[in-house]
Amino acid sequence: MEKNRLRIIISGGGTGGHIFPAISIANAIREQNPDAEILFVGAEGRMEMDKVPQAGYNIVGLPVAGFSRSLTPKNLIVIIKLIKSLLKANRIVKHFKPHVVVGVGGYASGPIVKAAQRKGIPTLLQEQNSYAGVTNKLLAKKAKTICVAYEGMEKYFPAQKIILTGNPVRQDIENLSVTRNQGLEHFGIGADKKVLLVLGGSLGARTINQSLMASLHFIKTRPDIVVIWQTGKLYYQTVKEALDSNPVENIRLYDFIARMDLAYVSANTIISRAGAGTISELCLVAKPCILVPSPNVAEDHQTRNAQALVSRNAAIMIPDSQAKEQLVKAAFELLDNPAEQKKLSENIARLALRNSAKTIALEALKLAGIEKNKN
Repeated sequence: MEKNRLRIIISGGGTGGHIFPAISIANAIREQNPDAEILFVGAEGRMEMDKVPQAGYNIVGLPVAGFSRSLTPKNLIVIIKLIKSLLKANRIVKHFKPHVVVGVGGYASGPIVKAAQRKGIPTLLQEQNSYAGVTNKLLAKKAKTICVAYEGMEKYFPAQKIILTGNPVRQDIENLSVTRNQGLEHFGIGADKKVLLVLGGSLGARTINQSLMASLHFIKTRPDIVVIWQTGKLYYQTVKEALDSNPVENIRLYDFIARMDLAYVSANTIISRAGAGTISELCLVAKPCILVPSPNVAEDHQTRNAQALVSRNAAIMIPDSQAKEQLVKAAFELLDNPAEQKKLSENIARLALRNSAKTIALEALKLAGIEKNKN
């Protein structure tokens, strides 16, 4: 480890919604400062332990885990893991000697940011959601800078520390360079068709998949609409078997869509969960969307994310409990209403924040004592 080389720790993870923005921030730091030494700190056994090395960065894992919301003996194990994580975080900070620590949320973010703050190392927090998480609220008091994706976050954080940056998204989504014709050709769809893109995330969203399964007969009655359906890996086989026994010609089925840029440009309307990263992408691609917030997330933050768009007439929201009866019908009604599509598209486009990763990277570099040109 070179003594004068810039050293930055990026901590957090647990889900793709935390990991991929963190990698985008690291890439943006490297663009500004190619010699920077970047160390990731994640949670042992979580997906960041694979995804971060694949992106070309070193990562250290903490034995940290999330608390159960109900009273259970498992929480005692979580407390022991937290104590071990805090001790290990202190050792990591002492050995690596970072100039700045960036926390992106998730299990591992708390111990390492806390360890840095105790040693007087400047810290930057990234809050992705419209409702601040418990960890970031606890860390905010001693953080130097807090990068947020939504307006009105002063109710959670000190106003003077807040910078509205948006959430980093994948570069191919931020700068779409493909055409709709290329997208339609990729998915084998005629140019005269309306396209509904259904996203359940990389693992899948049970309610969204069940809603489509319950509406296969209805989808069959509309051959003018083609459904590009990402089930997620957990649900793909079940859905595939159902379609094998009851074929629906206007469905294109995938467990995971690698070319999301082509999927986005093809779509007239999108059905999705309301994770922070997904919403940031939807704002950038400016497509009318129907959001079905997951009820199984901390502090119901997906509902709050969706409501932030609905309040600006930038999206439609259907509660998880009502999706099976309403979702496909609502999506088809939207596909038949060009004026409503246009309104939603224009309003969601106004919420897009570009170059988020670069903006956050520049703030981190500033805390490390390095000023860069923002252009």
